[in-house]
Amino acid sequence: MGKFTYDINRYEPKQMVALPLCLLILSVIFLAFNTVSTGMPVEPGIDFAGGVAVTLSTSDSVDVIEEYFADYPLKISESDVAAGYLVFNYIEGDSFKDLTEHVTARYPDATIYQMGETFGKTLQSQAIWALLFAFVLMAIVVFVAFRIFIPSVAVVLSAFSDIVITAAFMDVFGVTLSLGTTAALLMLIGYSVDSDILLTTRLLKRQGKVDEKFRGAFRTGIIMTTTTLAAVVVMFIVFSLGQVTLIRDISAVLIIGLIIDMMNTWMLNAGLLKWYVKKGGK
Repeated sequence: MGKFTYDINRYEPKQMVALPLCLLILSVIFLAFNTVSTGMPVEPGIDFAGGVAVTLSTSDSVDVIEEYFADYPLKISESDVAAGYLVFNYIEGDSFKDLTEHVTARYPDATIYQMGETFGKTLQSQAIWALLFAFVLMAIVVFVAFRIFIPSVAVVLSAFSDIVITAAFMDVFGVTLSLGTTAALLMLIGYSVDSDILLTTRLLKRQGKVDEKFRGAFRTGIIMTTTTLAAVVVMFIVFSLGQVTLIRDISAVLIIGLIIDMMNTWMLNAGLLKWYVKKGGK
């Protein structure tokens, strides 16, 4: 593999798909375990779980804040404190009133926002349905566009793997599932299909030698992905420094997803397409 080339003849299809499939299987097991133990494959944020969010400006350390709110269900991390963002588990009634008074006593300029537990579960359900609906529509469009079973399955499997593996890494890196990160996952579905369709179209609908078509598709695809990835990395750095938690989390999901997409497109999808062509597929 050179700078912008991809030597597709160097590896057999089994070698190419081994790593992506292993990661996919491990991610499915990991997310299934999370679902059984917590009820959600990825830890939900305040949007879906309900709770109290406090936005404030302070130079207090994590230890000081943790001690001050010792009597309240605070979920704390250094990055959230640095961003001036505190999250509490859902509380109501007199407990919420006490928390409000406790916050304003030390941080009078703080902004307090409460998300109801029932409303959060409603949003959670709607977000899951949105992901499923988008994925099903994407699969239908792919099958209608190509009308060939194996290449269509390869595109859909690659997109599915992108979402599943990205979700697993979100949980590993502590990125919660919120409305913003759900939107990022929806964007990944579109981007994944875009790169996979580029590869499949170049291979099946253009004339020429197979290895040359793979190299041309890789050159175009890798430039597209790395350019987008560079822009998202800059966005992540800027909004991390600016302490904008929502945009930081969205860009973090996109960074993970784009890296995973490169692996799935040029190993999983390319390996399946190579196997299909070697078997005599047209």
